[in-house]
Amino acid sequence: MTKNFKSRYFEDYNIGDIIKHSVPRSITEGDVAIYLSTTGSRFALNYSKEFSKKIGYEKQPVDDILLFHMVFGRTVPDLSLNAIANLGYAAVKFFKPVFVGDTVTAESEIIGLKENSNGKTGTVYVKSTGTNQRGEVVLSYFRWLMMRKKSNGMIKSFVNKVPDLPAKLDEKEFEIPKSLNFNEWSTQITGSDFLFDDYNVNEEIDHLDGQTIEEAEHQIATRLYQNNARVHFNNHIEKDGRFGKRIIYGGYIISLARAISCNGLANAFKILAIHSGRHSAPTFSGDTIYAGSKILDKKKINDSLGCLLVRTIASKNEPKINFPDKNDLSENMVLDLEYSVLIPAKVK
Repeated sequence: MTKNFKSRYFEDYNIGDIIKHSVPRSITEGDVAIYLSTTGSRFALNYSKEFSKKIGYEKQPVDDILLFHMVFGRTVPDLSLNAIANLGYAAVKFFKPVFVGDTVTAESEIIGLKENSNGKTGTVYVKSTGTNQRGEVVLSYFRWLMMRKKSNGMIKSFVNKVPDLPAKLDEKEFEIPKSLNFNEWSTQITGSDFLFDDYNVNEEIDHLDGQTIEEAEHQIATRLYQNNARVHFNNHIEKDGRFGKRIIYGGYIISLARAISCNGLANAFKILAIHSGRHSAPTFSGDTIYAGSKILDKKKINDSLGCLLVRTIASKNEPKINFPDKNDLSENMVLDLEYSVLIPAKVK
């Protein structure tokens, strides 16, 4: 009997399967430091304990995208080892904040399966849920992956089932932090004077700063999340693959785009939901990532808070960002992300 685990292929999944993923992850100060070193993120709430406590948190919460990666990483051995590509996300919902010392676990449900016409691959649709050590849900999301088959050819009598995923989470589903004192919000600390009322619908923001990805950086970041998908690490194999080299984990591009967006959205301190996300082209070491955002909508929540609906585009090796139709992205566009963020209204 073989002792190693070769993960699953398309034929190994069934609608309704529940997979309880292994290796819970306790989040440490070191994890936060490595995330900072591989992204350069400057959102004050996640990196200043005193500022976080002043507005009502027990300590600084873990960056929302770092939390996403920690939950996502639990799922990789069961879902991604034989995946060719992670195709997209929908309805990524952030619940309770997570702090250093918390432990996250994950489970996934198979909600859809579709054979691809080439007979070599299929698409697997999953819903994954992350919980903390108290069993409280901290994150849930849908994603879909292109998965290798064990055998080429169409499966006899197979019936495709593609789930109807929400295009956008309803605002009523958002988890709005309570008991926070935004009169203590400091634009001097965050580095930007722009708050809710300063943003306009259809406004476009060039975040300016580009980050060139070094080979070691994306691998260190991806290992941090315990994402062991082979396409990111095994150059011995990937040099003979379809791209001729390792591909960068798409989630790392999400991290960079969010970090770069701080120049223009520094007071957008909390991601409520990622409504949709698409990795529209692959990224490799040596590519330089730029980002721009467009304000799609805005809504006042109360006297202290507002919500911005943001579309962020990340491009490689092209600093000029535009915002085409979602089905008309250029080859240099590597990420199209639509999400809702909390931002303070005018403060005293």
